[in-house]
Amino acid sequence: MMFKNFKKLIYSISTTIVFLAPPVFAQPVKTLEQECNSKMAISCVLLGEKYRLGDGVRADKLKAVEFYQKSCAAGGAYACSDLGVMYSKGDGVRQDKLKAAEFYLKGCDGGFALGCSNLGALFDEGSGVRQDKLKAAEFYLKGCDGGSSLGCINLGVMYREGDGIRQDNFKAVELYQKACDGGGVQGCANLGILYSKGDGVRQDIFKAVELYQKACDGSNALGCSNLGALYVTGDGVRQDYFKAIELYQKACDGANAIGCANLGGMYANGDGVRQDKSKALNLFGKACDLKNQVGCENYAKLKNSGVK
Repeated sequence: MMFKNFKKLIYSISTTIVFLAPPVFAQPVKTLEQECNSKMAISCVLLGEKYRLGDGVRADKLKAVEFYQKSCAAGGAYACSDLGVMYSKGDGVRQDKLKAAEFYLKGCDGGFALGCSNLGALFDEGSGVRQDKLKAAEFYLKGCDGGSSLGCINLGVMYREGDGIRQDNFKAVELYQKACDGGGVQGCANLGILYSKGDGVRQDIFKAVELYQKACDGSNALGCSNLGALYVTGDGVRQDYFKAIELYQKACDGANAIGCANLGGMYANGDGVRQDKSKALNLFGKACDLKNQVGCENYAKLKNSGVK
């Protein structure tokens, strides 16, 4: 069974609600509009959220952008970062990665850690800006130090892979641990991989199980997939194909290609389930659609054998 380590570069729009005081949310749209017109950044970003999500008003992305811009101009760093996400994705505005970088920088300079992490991602990929791995590492670190698990995770991956910086598994362990402790479940999953292999830490398969479980409980598909693999082999846990199937299904539902491919293999072989090659074909097909080579090969093999 395969273990895979990867990074997710761009978060979805941040949930700004966690940064605000509860009493503010009870205010009606009209009151928020009045406060926003008085340059209260917090009210502007709340309005932006309402229009983006269709919360109490008709969803209107253009209106959301308008209020995010007002909030950003009034010093709302989180709104600047959210605008960066919208420009990066072309969500409600024409896609413009350079514009996204400008807003991420403004958010970062305003003290919003996720803005720093997202800007690091653009430098990492050379998207909208000239690729610069050292610059990416710099912004990831700034984001990580500010409490953004994304920054910690992505910087950890750079250290793990020696991607633009000197390879250092010990540093990767430290960063993944910081992300995991801060609620970044991808960090837990990545740290589990290091414990399972003994890279940068003393090998400890039981610790890996614990970390994969924590990641999976947090709806991280990679954690579910890797935990499923351990239940198949019986490493660190009692072998249990039924549990493995449950975990692979959860991983596959979360768009983890390896989880889909491994689940397909269990249906193809009748391991822990009644053999069902048609179901296996569908699962291999889904894995292939998610760019998994094993899934593509197995799909072709079953298809050529006449399975429908």
